Order: sequence, then C-alpha cells, then structure tokens
Amino acid sequence: MSEIFSSGTYINQGYYKAFIPSEVNREWIIDDMQVLRLLSQADRHLGRLDVYSEYVNIDLFISMHIAKEATQSSRIEGTRTHVEEAFLEKEDLSIEKRDDWEEVQNYIQAMNEAVQQLHRLPFSGRLIREAHKILLSGVRGEHRMPGEFRSSQNWIGGSTINDAVFIPPPAQEVGRLMSDIEKLANDDINPLPDLLKVAIIHYQFETVHPFLDGNGRVGRLMITLYLVSKGILKRPILYLSDFFEKNKSLYYDNLMRVRTHDDINQWFKFFLSGIIETAKSGVATFDGIMQIQKSLDLTLKPLGGRIADARLVIDELYRNPIINAVKVERIIGKSAVSAYKLIADLEKLGVLKEITGGQRGRIYVFEDYIALFK
Repeated sequence: MSEIFSSGTYINQGYYKAFIPSEVNREWIIDDMQVLRLLSQADRHLGRLDVYSEYVNIDLFISMHIAKEATQSSRIEGTRTHVEEAFLEKEDLSIEKRDDWEEVQNYIQAMNEAVQQLHRLPFSGRLIREAHKILLSGVRGEHRMPGEFRSSQNWIGGSTINDAVFIPPPAQEVGRLMSDIEKLANDDINPLPDLLKVAIIHYQFETVHPFLDGNGRVGRLMITLYLVSKGILKRPILYLSDFFEKNKSLYYDNLMRVRTHDDINQWFKFFLSGIIETAKSGVATFDGIMQIQKSLDLTLKPLGGRIADARLVIDELYRNPIINAVKVERIIGKSAVSAYKLIADLEKLGVLKEITGGQRGRIYVFEDYIALFK
C-alpha cells in the first residue's frame, strides 16, 4: 500500500511485551488495485443506500436499525438479546436476560446521543468518551472507568497477561495515540478516501484499546458515527457489526495480521467487503419495507372506516414493532374496547402476532417487519 507500512513495534515491559502502534495521521499511498476496486464498489453501494434516506421516512425505521446494531455488536461480546427483545420492557423479560437487555439499551442510547452530539461536537476523543460512559452505565463493567481512558495495562484474550493473545500499548501512550486518531479523522487536507480512513481508525482504535472495557462496542459504533460526521450517510443506517459477527474469526485474524505482518491491505479488503455486503443488505431491507408498506394497503382494506386508526398503529410499529392494548388505546385515542377490537382485526389479517400465549398482559409483534432485520 504505502511505500513501506510498519504497523508498530513491541516493547519490553519486564515480563511481557506490549505493542505500540505507529501513528496513523500520515501520508498514505494506496497502490493495490484490488483495494481500489473494492473502494469504488463500496462508494457506489453506500451511495445507493443513502439515497433511500431521500425517499423513505427514515425516522420511522431508524430505531430498528439501531436496535439491530446494538444486539449484533453486543452479541460479539457474548450478549444474547434478540432484536425484538430490545423493544420489550425490562419486566417483560426473564430475570436471566435482563443484564444483556440493559447492555443493549445502553448501546442504543449511546448511539442516539452520539449522533445528536455530532451537531455540536466533531468526531473526537470527547465524543468517544461520552459514548463509552453511557455504554457502561449501570451494567457489567460500570466500575471499569466509564468515560475515561485507561490508566493501567490491559490485554486481549487469555486469562492473564502472561497468556494474552495481544497486549495493547502501555497506558501512558493512550492519550498520544488517541489524539493521533482524532487528527486523522479531522484532517480534511489528507487525501486518503474516507472509507479507508475509517478502516484505519477502527483498526487503530482496537489496537490502542483505550478503555478497560467496552472497546469492541465503542470501536464498532465509531464506524457509523464517522460516516455520519462526514456526510457520507445522512442518517445512521449502516452498521458493520452483523458482518463482523458472521465473520468473527476473520475479523480478529485480519486485525491481528496488520500487527504481525504489516498487512494493512488485507484489512482494507475485509473492511470494504463488509461495507459492500452491509450496504447491499441495507438496500434489500429498505426494499422489503417498501414491499410491506405496499402490501399493507391491500391488507387493511377490509377495515373500512377504521383504516386511519390501523395506520396510526402501524406507523408506531415501524418505530417499535412490539405493542400491547394500552399502547394501542393511547395511539388511537379511543376506548379500551376499540383498541382490543382493532388488535383482534390486525391479528386476523396477519399484521400482528401474539407472543406471550397468556390471557393477561398480552404482547403483540409486527412479525413480517421484524423478520427483515434478522
């Protein structure tokens, strides 16, 4: 890729060696034709995906995209919450699922607040620390310096530092290396294409591992934030966690290969392939949403004069695909009897499906819509 790329050096820290990566805010020369070909494809597919935010009311569907990302990113770390469970109330879940659910809720909140903050903050260490603070609030890891870069050594893999798979740089290097990442992200004079910049930023962040916990989730969240901050995406509708989760061993192997073999090109190829596949999948999801919208026009016809109420409920279901009678009553602004009648009709028409199997506290899902995000 560049004249000669050196990923960094190992330095002796007594009984272990830590890796100090080279700074990344530098001149890059890309000369691998396969990287350039994939870059062109990734740009094209991202452009197609972003066009949907012009023609579709993204605000209706954004919560589902973020919920899917939150569940998939957390899944890589061993959390097991399904996308529809992210929309349930905590008390509707079995006790053993509640910790995982809270981690997913924190991820959703961290993404939402970070996207809002991009209106007044640049893509920066401060933005990343604030997202991290939300991510670890009140969950496992809450005592591991939420919102603060680490002041002690950490490691990846292995039960102790002695059998670690990888040992990131010492704590005193973290501030300098994170400042370097921030400079690259905001250096508009550097001609390196943004998709390669964000690939480097993600690699370098995971290599620095600046937090004691939550580095994987923050690093994946940063990809989407960067794309939004640069205007490549108008809204946060592309997430790579699904691709990384499906190719988990390749993901870790390709990150590690940069450190061991200076092979940044292989990382670029993997990352850009992820953008292409994920953008294609996003387009297919939006096509599916539009098909659902079209078919609902026919499905709802038998409701006659109550179509308007049904549409109010369905608009809410696009935002949150789980509903109960109390919610329906509030949405349509009518009596409980009217709400139950409408639910029964929507169930009969196959729009809603009851998932508790009980007589009380019944919960319904918009199954066809949820299926698009699985």
